[in-house]
Formats: sequence, structure tokens, C-alpha cells
Amino acid sequence: MRTHEVSNQVPPITPFDFSRDPALLTGLHREGAGWAEDEVRALGVLSGSEEAQEWGRLANEYPPLLRTHDRYGHRVDEVEFHPHWHDLMTVAVEHGLHGTPWTEERPGAHVARAAKFYVWGAADAGHMCPISMTYAVIPALRHNPELAAKYEPLLAARSYDFGLREPSTKTGLIAGMSMTEKQGGSDVRANTTTATPQPDGSYRLVGHKWFTSAPMSDMFLTLAQAPGGLSCFLLPRVLPDESRNPIRLQRLKDKLGNKSNASAEIEYENATGWLVGPEGAGVKTIIEMVNMTRLDCVIGSSVGMRLATVRAVQHARHRQAFGAALIDQPAMRNVLADLVIESEAATTVMLRLAGATDRAPADPAEAALRRIALAITKYWVCKRASVHAAEALECLGGNGYVEESGMPRLYREAPLMSIWEGSGNVAALDALRAMGTQPQTVEAYFDEVSRARGENPHLDHAIDRVGKELADRSDIEYRARRVVELMALVLQGAQLVRHGHRAVADAFCASRLGDDWGAAFGTLPLGVDTAAIIERAYV
Repeated sequence: MRTHEVSNQVPPITPFDFSRDPALLTGLHREGAGWAEDEVRALGVLSGSEEAQEWGRLANEYPPLLRTHDRYGHRVDEVEFHPHWHDLMTVAVEHGLHGTPWTEERPGAHVARAAKFYVWGAADAGHMCPISMTYAVIPALRHNPELAAKYEPLLAARSYDFGLREPSTKTGLIAGMSMTEKQGGSDVRANTTTATPQPDGSYRLVGHKWFTSAPMSDMFLTLAQAPGGLSCFLLPRVLPDESRNPIRLQRLKDKLGNKSNASAEIEYENATGWLVGPEGAGVKTIIEMVNMTRLDCVIGSSVGMRLATVRAVQHARHRQAFGAALIDQPAMRNVLADLVIESEAATTVMLRLAGATDRAPADPAEAALRRIALAITKYWVCKRASVHAAEALECLGGNGYVEESGMPRLYREAPLMSIWEGSGNVAALDALRAMGTQPQTVEAYFDEVSRARGENPHLDHAIDRVGKELADRSDIEYRARRVVELMALVLQGAQLVRHGHRAVADAFCASRLGDDWGAAFGTLPLGVDTAAIIERAYV
């Protein structure tokens, strides 16, 4: 007699097409990058293939290892990665996720890159960190035209050339950023690393950095105290004479998630660097890199939400409970629809931000909108990713709690995007700072959301509420999260009303803006078209 028969288990989701995302594809065309659809679709199919999903799993199962010395006792300061880490990096670089918009200046270039970053990020989140930093370093590096002319073509080249060698001898470069210190964290002005000028125009840096992600990158932007104040520097891992720059990797951080990517604690022992921007303007110089990586934080959170939603819907479609498929159970339909709504709101506003990035150099209004919208969206979307991941995991029950489901990896990854480039309070206060120092950002925000006026009464009322909140400046820092959350929700609602699926937009406004929503997912009001909404998560 057979004692073991597998039944009522969900079939594997792989292979799946991660580009089969209506919010992504309509946004791609709306924001001026429809010309990239074929490449986005091809990359989405590859991302959801059994091969790429296995690359991501193994790169996380076997995280990087630090090698401080070789077998003979020589200091090497190298990190070993699983071979599939390099496969993931190769695909990302060959598709231009790291720097193409800076050299292929065509309309929609940043939108196309955001869409490709989105679909490929479903394979593995960790390796997207060095890809993001390489993308973000280029505008900051342009503050030193000589360095930019020398390295920008290599930073944007579609060649992944791993290994520590003198940068100009390589076919492609990866760059990183090293700002935070243990005594300061987000307060980078508390930086104690020193930079001493040398006769040849270089500087010697001495200090300790608490977090340096992707330490095997070819070069880094870093902050240090020069005679003229806090300044930005470029430090290569290998110097022009082909000697190793004394950047010592003290240890790798044992992180909650992001396991495939190495993050190191480092020391500069008279490391050589070159000034980027004037002395004393370090924060102003490097903030351009921070803003670019903040956009990628929003993209990364959107990826995680979409992937979590797809997996939850896949499970519910094939799992039976209490005599019916899970997806036919009213309570589960409420939860799944709510997850889809949150995901599509994130994706839609993310693409709007990418579009603003494309248009900002030639359009002051778009630049002002990008400044405020990026800060409020980074705060809200990245914060929502964690609770979204938890709810999606719960849809799988105990099956979602085991590593084989892939859901724990998503759950551990989710908080990073909210922490990276400024945790919640930093992002919220940055939004207030933008409104206080650049009043045109407030005007740009209201111009944007008011384009949706008259389409939904909940949205109209919420826009008015934002106006009242901002008119009262008393205790504004105490109310920072409340104000920024409302602004982010209104911005999402306006985008969905104008550009999203009608059922998604109506449900978003009724729940998030209409005060007819509980504290947990799955508390949507009656009358929501859950069938039309959930179907948008089929892959």
C-alpha cells in the first residue's frame, strides 16, 4: 500500500515571464521608451527562466567570502563570489543596466533602463547594488571633467570585466560608494576620515568606513575631511602604477538579507584618491549619486512587490482549501487584490520618476517634481515593501515560511531599500527640506497631482488635505511622516487615476485615500472588482 502521495501542491512557477506586467509595459510607452519593449520583454523572459532563478538562488545560498591574505601571507583584500554572481552581473552589464543612459542619450533612456532594471531584478536583488552604484556614480564624477573623460566610457561600457587591475587596462568598470562611518551613519558631516593633499595633486586618505557595499568594485566615491572641509574623492582599488591601493577590507557584514552581495567594513591606510568637485563641497557633489540610487531603491522595492504578488497569486490559483481553490475564497481575493494594488501603485509612480529623470535636464518643472517626488516616494514605497512581503508570504502559509519557496529571501531583502540612502526619517525630513529650500518643488507637486482633479472624489479631497497640511508649518518635523505619507499616496493615486487600470485606480483611491481601509492588507471595501485586479498578476 502506498503511504505517501503528493497532492494539492502548487506547480513550479518557473519558467515565467516577469515582463508580463501591464503596469510596466503601459508605463514604458507612456514615459517615452516604447522603443525598448523588445529588449525589456526578452530580459523578462530570461529573468524568469529556470536558469536565471537558479543563478540567484545559488548566489544567495553561497554568499561571498573575504580573503584578506593569500597563501604566502601577502595582503590581497579580495572577495570571492559564487560563479553565478558573475553570470548575473554579466547579463546586467551587457544589457546596459549600469550606465547606458549616460552615453546613449535618446528620449526615454532612463525609463528604458529602469524597466530593464525592474525585470532583471527578479533574478537576484543583491547584484543590482553594484549595478545601481555604477549608474549613479557618473553624474557625480562629472564634477571632475578630467576623471570623467578618463573613466566614464569604461563605466558605461557593456563589458563585465571582473578582477582587480589598473582601471584603464580593463574593458569595463564597476563603481561603488563609501560614505557612512560608525560614529555618524546618515550624518555624513560627522565624518572623521582625513584627506591630506599631495604635491602631485592627489590626496592621502586615512580613516574607517562602516559600510562599503560591493568592495570588489574597481573604484569608489568616498567622503573625507580635506583642509577645505568635507570633500568627495575617487579612489581606485588599483593605482596607476598597478600597485594595490591600501584599502583594507576588515570584515564582511553579516546582513539580514542581500546575501549575494558583499558589504564590507574598510580602512584607508594612506589610500590615494583624487578630488571630485571642490574642497568643502563633498555632500553637494555626492548627493547626485545618492539621488540616482534612491530612484533604484524605489525600483528595487517595486520589483520585490511584483514578485511577491505573482508568487502569492500563483499559489492561490493552484491550491485547494475548504473545498475550493484559494483564489475563489472571498477573504483571499481581498488580500490578493490589495497586494496587486500596492504593487501597481509602486510600479506606476516609479516609471513616472524615471520619466522625470529623462526630462529634468531640459525641463525645470520636471526637475523640481523629481526632487520632491523622489524623496516622498522613496520614503513610502520602500517602507511598504516590508509589510507587503510579509502579507504575500502569509498567503502561502507554512509553505511560504520555508526557504525553498523563495519568499523568505524576498522578506529579508525588503527592509534594505527603506534603509539604503537614508532610512524613513531621513527621507521624510529630506522631503521637508526640499519644500523649505526649493518652493518650486511644492508648485511642481501640486501641478502634477492636480492634473487628475475631477476624476475621483477621494483623490480630490486628499489633494485638499495635503494643501492644509503644508499650510500649517507648526510642528512640521514632528508631523513629517504623516505629511510625506499623505503626499506619496496622493501622488500614487493621481498616477493611477490618469494612467492606471480603472479597477485598480478606483480601489486604490477608495481604500488608501477614502478612509475605507483597515490596518492590514485584505481590508478593501465592498464593490472592488477583485477579478479584474487579480488577473493583472498572472504570468
